[in-house]
Amino acid sequence: MIKLAVPVLHVTNAAAAQEFYCGKLGFHLDFAYRSDEAMADPCYMGLSRDKAWIHLSSFSGDGTGGGGALFRVDSVDELHAEFVVKGVAIAMEPVDQTWGTREMYVKDPDGNSLRFQC
Repeated sequence: MIKLAVPVLHVTNAAAAQEFYCGKLGFHLDFAYRSDEAMADPCYMGLSRDKAWIHLSSFSGDGTGGGGALFRVDSVDELHAEFVVKGVAIAMEPVDQTWGTREMYVKDPDGNSLRFQC
């Protein structure tokens, strides 16, 4: 039985990624692992917001930039308003899709697509 899936997205700069995800999107840093604590990168970190988890890695071999993650949310429009106030660039404004969902897309500094859907 599968119980949970946690997307792992590749980032090139852990500090910039943490600032974007925590400072702009409201995630919290749960852990950060560095093989050399004196260096900012490479880093593998776990972030969470509400009941959603995501992992980011700047270690080589942990994927490539341009990945994606889908987050199911209560209200795309409320999240959109929060992000706009924080200065987040919205890649796709909230839209009602023909398949019955309402969605908004945001890109992180590495081009990973974050899709918010209700």
